[in-house]
Amino acid sequence: MKNKRVMYITQAAVIAALYAVLTVGQNTLLPGTASAAVQFRVAEVLCVLAIYTPAATPGLTLGCIIANISSVTAGLGFYDMIFGSLASLLAAITMYLLRNVRVKNIPFPALLMPAIFNGIIVGLEISIFFADTGFSFVSFLVTGGLVALGELVVLLVLGIPACILLNKHGKKMGVVLD
Repeated sequence: MKNKRVMYITQAAVIAALYAVLTVGQNTLLPGTASAAVQFRVAEVLCVLAIYTPAATPGLTLGCIIANISSVTAGLGFYDMIFGSLASLLAAITMYLLRNVRVKNIPFPALLMPAIFNGIIVGLEISIFFADTGFSFVSFLVTGGLVALGELVVLLVLGIPACILLNKHGKKMGVVLD
C-alpha cells in the first residue's frame, strides 16, 4: 500500500515538473507558441498520461498552474492560471473516466477532452477578459475553435503515437498503475 502511494506521488510530481518545464521552455525559445490564443503547447502530449494513471490528474493540473504562473508575468493576469488549470483538471478527470472507450485500442474519445475543455474554458477566458471590444459570441467561437485546434493537433499528432507506445510498454515503464 505504501509503495503504491509513493509511486502515485512520484508520478504526479514528475508529470507536473515535465509539463511546467516543457511549457516554460517552449515559451522561452518560441515566445507565444505555448501561451497565445493560437498555440501548440507541446507539453499537452502529457495529457495522454491521464488515460494510464490517475496520478496524471494532479500532475497535469499542478504543472499547468506552475507553467501559467509565467503567463501572469507576461500580462495575462491570474485568469490564465485559474481557468487554464481548471480546463486541464476537468480534461484529465474526463480522460481517466473515458480510458476504456477505445477504437482499435486507441482512446479517441479521451484524446478529444483537452480540446473540448480548453476550447470552451480558455476560449471564454480570452473572449471575456482579453477582448478589446468586449465579449462577442463570434469571437468566442473563433478563439475557442483556435485553442481547440491547437489541442487537437498536439493530441492527434503526438498523442496517438504516445498511446500506442504506452499500450505496448506502459506497465514495463512503470507508467500504468495496477
